[in-house]
Order: sequence, then C-alpha cells, then structure tokens
Amino acid sequence: MNRTFIDIHVLQTVPPSNINRDDTGSPKTATYGGVRRARVSSQAWKRATRTAFESHLDRSELGVRTKRVVEWLASEITSRAPELEDRSRQLAVDTMKAVGIEVKAPKKDATEESGYLVFLSRRQIDNLAEAAIEAANADNVKQALKDAKVKDLADRDHSIDIALFGRMVADQADINVDAAAQVAHAISVHPVETEFDYYTAVDDRSTDEETGAGMIGTVEFNSSTLYRYATVDVNRLQDNLGDAEATRRAVGAFLTSFVRSMPTGKQNTFANRTLPEAIVVQVRDTQPINLVGAFENPVRESQTAGRIKLACEALCEEAAEIERAYGERPVATWVTRVGADTSSVDALGANLPLSDLVNELGETVDARLGEAR
Repeated sequence: MNRTFIDIHVLQTVPPSNINRDDTGSPKTATYGGVRRARVSSQAWKRATRTAFESHLDRSELGVRTKRVVEWLASEITSRAPELEDRSRQLAVDTMKAVGIEVKAPKKDATEESGYLVFLSRRQIDNLAEAAIEAANADNVKQALKDAKVKDLADRDHSIDIALFGRMVADQADINVDAAAQVAHAISVHPVETEFDYYTAVDDRSTDEETGAGMIGTVEFNSSTLYRYATVDVNRLQDNLGDAEATRRAVGAFLTSFVRSMPTGKQNTFANRTLPEAIVVQVRDTQPINLVGAFENPVRESQTAGRIKLACEALCEEAAEIERAYGERPVATWVTRVGADTSSVDALGANLPLSDLVNELGETVDARLGEAR
C-alpha cells in the first residue's frame, strides 16, 4: 500500500510567558538531555489548533465536544419539529441511550448530561435528530430508534477535527475513532529556569495620605525557543473521512492551524503571541520521524550566534544523519522561514511562503491518494 505521512517541524521563539501551566500555576517543564526544558503539552496545542480550525473551515465540517449532548440534540430536534418541543428532551435521552452513551439523571432543573465529554460532528447530530423525529411517531420509540440503527449514524460522517484528533467513547469502544494526527509536547531547545514577576496594583480611590498597594502578587514565567512537532497519517485520515477532497482540506487546515495557533494561557499578561521562525514540512512513505534528537544536547547561544541559528543548524544536521544512517529520504520537503538566521534549513527543501507550501502539500496529497486508489 502507498503510505503517506506528513511530518511538521517548527522552531518558534516565545518571549516571557506562561502559556501552559501546571496545577500550581507554574509553567510546565520537562527534563530532556539531562537539563530542565520549557514544555507545552500536546493537549494545549491540539486545543489551540482545533480552535483555529474555525478560521479555515466551514463550521459544518467541525465537531463539538461536550457533556451537554442531550441539550444539544434536543435543541436540534425542536428546531426541525417545533411540535415535538415538549418531548424533545426525552427523545434526545432515548436516542443517546440507543447509541450506547449513558446519561446522568438531571440535577434540579438541569438537563441530563453524559458522564464524560462526547465528541460528535454536527452532521452526526443532524442525522440523530432526524432519526429521533422519525421515531417519535412510532408506538415504541426505543425500538424504532434501535431499528433506525442510530449507533451507526454516530459512527459515520465524521467531522475533520474528529478524523484528525480521534474520539474515545468509554461506553461504546466500537464507535471510537483512531486519530490520524499525533502532536508531540513542545520543548525548549535549551535549558530554562522559571522566573517570577512581582507586581502591585494601586487602588484608584486611595488618598495621598494612604501608602502601599491595593494588591500584590507574583506570576511565574519563562522564555524559550521551542521545537514543535506533529505528524499526520494521510491514509488513516482518508479512511476516517471517506473522501479525498475532504482529506486535502483537512491536511491544509491542520498545517495552517498548527503553525499559526498559540495556547491562550496568560496572553493578556504577557502578549506572547509570535509566529514560528522556521517551519519544515516533510512527506514520508515509511513512517513518521520526530527530529527532537537534534536538541538532546541543549543549544547554548554564543557571542556569534543566537538560539534560532544554532537550532536550525542542529535540525538540519539531525535530518541529514537520519537519512544517512537509515536511508530515510523524504518524498518531498518544503521550508517556510523568517530571517537570515534560519537560512541553513534551505538545504532541506524548497523555500516557500506558507500559503504556497500549503498548496504544494495539497497537490502532493492529491497525487499520492490517487496513486493509492
């Protein structure tokens, strides 16, 4: 089988910030290569990426992850059949149970909720709403929903974000969706130390005779040059979506959103929104390859070169060594970069603006999916 994997490597400098905190409010870190590194969890950047999809895809192609599935489905039933408004909540409960998703009894005036977040596409909810409306006229609603095979309705017409990031349904493992994308925890290419910002706030109504601040506190932060990595299994993505054109759109949206997104932690405090200095996209036909080994020996800036320059050189060296040692030559490689310090990555592939890179990648995906067929 003709396999296609897309590897995305990103080098990005972030100024003083705390974009991903642990349970104590400290910036997340990890030990790698024997030194402490800044870290941004994969979950944080996947959430940022999924949120950014709304700028690049139609909402009908996206899903919703929520416990309030009964409320959502009941609303869709009512919007299509207003005469069923009084029954919509119970119809929604019966439909979810027929799918195999258990819902909890309501608290006071609240609506029933699932015991965990359920990820459904808007088209799946539309299909379930139509099935519920049809079943409403039956003598036995629960049997009618079973006969309509509503469980199957929840396992087709996946949204692009479900196809990319997958879905786990605790009660019904057979409608789980295997993720087509994997995202690594971003780590700094160099050692970091957490710093503290001591701040005060003045009471605007204090008098000249009053001294001292109205509030004092501290915020922890660090600054770093991050190596970020993600990979997409294009064949699995097409299997999840069932459509080559949707697969191309999904690949383009994922690349653009992953590259341009930023987790929102403490952004109002630090205004740390940056764009990457260097992006390397590689298409492979054997397996995904994370090049984080380039930074096992931490980058240490010198008087003649900063972190980005040295990190780009290390990334190029690692890619060349992987190719030499394992014969892992990419099918295609493209680069988007900023500034003279990143010039070394041009040795890996064609230097293109991001929009052109997305188009080139889309054409390559189209061609390779066509060959696979």
